[in-house]
Amino acid sequence: MSDAHRERELAKERGYDLMRPIDEAYERGEISQSEWHRRVQALIEPVYLSANSDQLGSGHSGTEREWDVSRGLIMQAVDRPGTFLDVGCANGLLMASVERWSHQRGLAVTPYGVEISPSLADRARARYPQRHDRIWTANADGWQPPMRFDFVRTGLEYVPRRRREGFVHHLLDHVVAPVGRLIIGKTNENRGESQVADSLRSWGWTGIREVRRPHAHPDVEMSVVWVSRP
Repeated sequence: MSDAHRERELAKERGYDLMRPIDEAYERGEISQSEWHRRVQALIEPVYLSANSDQLGSGHSGTEREWDVSRGLIMQAVDRPGTFLDVGCANGLLMASVERWSHQRGLAVTPYGVEISPSLADRARARYPQRHDRIWTANADGWQPPMRFDFVRTGLEYVPRRRREGFVHHLLDHVVAPVGRLIIGKTNENRGESQVADSLRSWGWTGIREVRRPHAHPDVEMSVVWVSRP
């Protein structure tokens, strides 16, 4: 691997060097899917829990303004009142941000969250006690929620690569409300390569929408993709 390629991959995912051995072990059949989740959680959880900023505690290393520019891209898909579920809600910051951004646009959006890590879910409940009953501890892949949601935001990187198609189908079949939207992102992708959108199309979904925004790295773009449920 060239230095330029590794630099680009690190720009897309700060934990690239740490995640790659876990992904490769799963692809070789050396670990199960549950072990994949356990190892990823063991990698991410201490970093998020020891973060010295709200943004870092939700997986973003930039400033509050940079957070708004980056994560705010998902608001391109949240264009009406409704319920919003953040899959992998970490410390709850995105839930709070979506509520704030929606209010600024005159939209009443009620945020919910689901988090695989009990410790992170507890952190989110402690930070936002008014949302205590709207934050669940569960692995969203296979989770049967008590309700459906108008907007469900997730990342494909939350499951092993070979599980991503099934993960999308599960969320659309069991978590997204009728005529609701599954939002994927924000994702850092190679400039000019719509990998998430192309994957969704290859899995049979149509009517894919995508927005992109420049990244600090010249060979990377930020993307948010969404698909509507019939």
